Amino acid sequence: MAETRALLRLTGITKLFPGCIANDKVDLQVGEGEIHGLIGENGAGKSTLVKIIYGVLQADAGNISWQGKNLQIPSPAVARTLGIGMVFQHFSLFEALTVVENIALGLNREEGRDQRQLSKRITDVAQRYGLPIDPSRTIHDLSVGERQRVEIIRCLLQKPRLLIMDEPTSVLTLQETEQLFITLRRLADENCSILYISHKLQEITALCHSATILRQGRTITRIIPSQESVESMARTMIGEELTQIRKPASHASPGQCQLLLQAFDLPSTAGTGVSLHAINLAVCSGEIIGIAGLAGNGQDELLAAISGEKQLQVAEDITLLQQAVGNQPPDARRRLGLCVVPEQRLGHATVPIMSLTENTVLSGYQRFDLLHHGLIDYPRAAKITDTICQRFDVRCRGNSTQASSLSGGNLQKFIVGREVSQHPQVLVVAQPTWGVDTGAQAIIHQALLDLAASGVAVLIISQDLEEIMTLCDKVAVMAEGWLSELHTVDTISAEQLGLLMSGHADATRTAAHA
Repeated sequence: MAETRALLRLTGITKLFPGCIANDKVDLQVGEGEIHGLIGENGAGKSTLVKIIYGVLQADAGNISWQGKNLQIPSPAVARTLGIGMVFQHFSLFEALTVVENIALGLNREEGRDQRQLSKRITDVAQRYGLPIDPSRTIHDLSVGERQRVEIIRCLLQKPRLLIMDEPTSVLTLQETEQLFITLRRLADENCSILYISHKLQEITALCHSATILRQGRTITRIIPSQESVESMARTMIGEELTQIRKPASHASPGQCQLLLQAFDLPSTAGTGVSLHAINLAVCSGEIIGIAGLAGNGQDELLAAISGEKQLQVAEDITLLQQAVGNQPPDARRRLGLCVVPEQRLGHATVPIMSLTENTVLSGYQRFDLLHHGLIDYPRAAKITDTICQRFDVRCRGNSTQASSLSGGNLQKFIVGREVSQHPQVLVVAQPTWGVDTGAQAIIHQALLDLAASGVAVLIISQDLEEIMTLCDKVAVMAEGWLSELHTVDTISAEQLGLLMSGHADATRTAAHA
């Protein structure tokens, strides 16, 4: 791509937090009509930097130049007035409002006044860009992937000059990602600049004209991704060679069935969510089973049924370690040996305002033996938290750090580490590496492989087909609340799985007759 005039230029941007320099004299330039990548490890300062651009945070030092003029961006409202839109990794949506109400809040008063007309615009944009969503649904009832669609649509309706995208494909299929790339290239052709944050370095190579690499809050270099390899980018990003995961040389035959789901139905509540139909699944010790599917097809409901957040009428519908638990609450299932990693990190997997130690207590007080005579052993909980942070390379300011202050990837490493460290006999993980950098992905993937090798039954629910194909022995697809038959990963391709996820085959319903 030929050199273009700078739309945005950052010079010497510095941002300090107590005990932490998030950005240290960062330089960044994005040209008009350019797709510019921003890459770095979790905690490298990427999210802080783009929040400064969008007016969520204010820099302590440095200059922002927009279309050649130095200025301050004191708020997101001012950023939107300038023509800057942002799709957040952690969504900025009001859960009690509908899709159309949330989108109206991001538009000017005149555009958001007529919600019937706005709903039509939302539907038109959603259909045009392959991001289906019902404008009348409440955000609380949407899956993570559906919430991300809302964020993308809201930005596209603003017709931005600069579109900032923070991990936009984390919960998209291959086909959805390809469609998004078509959209982004079209926007760039129309002279809309894009600042694209992703830990998927293959995406940076395929999409971006140029990229800036951050490490420990500093600008390391500006590169042309098409002239680099994934390995060279990863090496520059982390400052050392990337650790490769070690898969077992050969898989032993699966052991005893540890989690058994037997043809149960789970109707949706009051018309919200997705109803589950005739769910059959067996997960044995020593194997990793994957469930692929587009967001909003029943994965959240399946996880809730397994964890005990939604209880069934018949105990025998779910058997855990040879005990019927379908009507048992979460704590009873955890006592038996079930651990769970939900996909929503803040608010579901952790309490944002609580410390890491307190969040360790919340899910692990039983299996870590932290409760004695009604009192919590906080010193022991703090030591366990320190061990988790050290083993899983969680970058934080200590075990008293609030969960909400961690970057998305570091919080994910903590949550996975907390559950893995409880020595489960069955582990269910939803979106294990959503928004996680390449080095952290290797840590999490290795932990899951090691668990299975030690005899743990592992169930992974993921929209990342590369992850499914890398880790899992067998995979099923969930679509419209139906779970397909299991396929061994060496008998089905990622492209075929993507088509199944998109509803292009009837195989998704065959499990009802298994």
